[in-house]
Amino acid sequence: MVELDAEQVLSVPRRIHAREVVKRGFMSNFLFQNIASVFRAPAEVVEIIQRFDPYEQGKAQNAEKNKVEIDKSTADELSINDEGEVEIPDEQVVGKAADIFGPKVYGDIAVEFSSHVDDIAKAHEANDDDRAMLDNLKEAFKQSVTAPLVQAAKESYGSELKPRQQQQIERKVQADADIQLNRQVGDYQIQARRIEQSRKDELKAASSAAERAEVNQRHDEQKAEAFQALARKLEDSREELVQSAGETVVREVETAKKEDEKQGIEDNVRAHLRGFSRTIPSFLMAYGEEGTTLANFDTVIPADVFQDVTSITVDEFRFLRDGGDYTDTKTGEVKHFVGHLFDEVVFNDSVSEFIKLRERLANYFDETQTEDIFDYVPPQKTNQIFTPRNVVVEMVDLFEKENPGCFDDPSHTFADLYMKSGLYITEIVKRLYRSEGMKAAFPDDRERLDHILEHQVFGIAPTKIIYEIATHFILGFHDEVGQGCDSNFELADSAELAKEGTLDAYVERVFGPKLGEA
Repeated sequence: MVELDAEQVLSVPRRIHAREVVKRGFMSNFLFQNIASVFRAPAEVVEIIQRFDPYEQGKAQNAEKNKVEIDKSTADELSINDEGEVEIPDEQVVGKAADIFGPKVYGDIAVEFSSHVDDIAKAHEANDDDRAMLDNLKEAFKQSVTAPLVQAAKESYGSELKPRQQQQIERKVQADADIQLNRQVGDYQIQARRIEQSRKDELKAASSAAERAEVNQRHDEQKAEAFQALARKLEDSREELVQSAGETVVREVETAKKEDEKQGIEDNVRAHLRGFSRTIPSFLMAYGEEGTTLANFDTVIPADVFQDVTSITVDEFRFLRDGGDYTDTKTGEVKHFVGHLFDEVVFNDSVSEFIKLRERLANYFDETQTEDIFDYVPPQKTNQIFTPRNVVVEMVDLFEKENPGCFDDPSHTFADLYMKSGLYITEIVKRLYRSEGMKAAFPDDRERLDHILEHQVFGIAPTKIIYEIATHFILGFHDEVGQGCDSNFELADSAELAKEGTLDAYVERVFGPKLGEA
């Protein structure tokens, strides 16, 4: 037996959430919260979210089809309250219930229920079984009130009333009625018990048969009066019970309809937010360090890179994250958007989990590793799709097969002119580092690795973030592989490339005579 630490126990679901987020490439709804706030958010918030490409389970969706349909009237149309919940106004419920059921349906149901109540009352006078009376009243309500009301609702709502929802409504209506019936019968039972206790006490004190007969007659009359009072209460409350049940049916159906619509809009919002969150692993590969959190995430990434990758500015991200004041363009009134669309705890735990995973998988010389960090980094744009490691290995194997001994010559050079992950370069570095010919030329491991990085491998990356990802992966996230050596990796300058006219001319100018037989 081991004593449990409460904090450790509570951290278990946090770790589960963090690992699930990392496993899904940060495209997980665990990262988001307070989504309902967008219904009363300024139009700018919806516009910002709309700029993210929607993603579902790692697959891009049609942006137009998944458009976030929210405007100033949406919250009122869906009856969304200040807490972001659907709350149908009472007057709307009463009016709709009257339209569906009307005096005829309500009246017929009330008469039917009243008839059952009369029969139950007569049966109770005969057997005096309170438990049976209560059970019979509940069953009578179910058969004469709940069932016909739900049937009338089905005829009115048609396919909008799903079977599962119908069962939920029946349970809700019956539960509400049970509360009232329990209360009314319960009051009677309390009175009956008091009467019987009084009868018992007085019978104990009675000294003759005549006194005992008088006591019994008086208490029988009191109990009968109590029961008649119960019967009157049930009769008086029958219309209220029936009407309340009808309004419950309408409230549940209308709430469910608007909840479904609200949920659909929120799902679209989350799909677009996943379009943003899929960029997080790339940012962490390029700029993330231990201690990166939601609070400082925007400060560790260059503003131009942030906008290029996410399609929004850093300030716009902060507005989604932190909220803030804004001016209503229609009224000129200063309002406040609460923001906080990202769950800070899950975000921070997931970032920490990813950084740990990145460190654990950073040593690309370790052939015992069965995972690859790029399996956890979703593609960002068309030119940022990472080639799987097994494909890289197979291609380099074929290259070596067609060029026997290519990795044994210290003068041979290799270039990846469109780096993305750096996997091709790292695979070549490993082949060169382990080559017997290279070991003979450079017996010292460090000297051999420095020669490879400084004179034999070259690379050009198309964007700034890809350059950071690739060079961090090749040289080590803390330069533990490169150790300050003069490496040959460049960020493509589109203006310079256009000036040179051809990629060959650009490569020749950038790397010059250092790039020999490539």
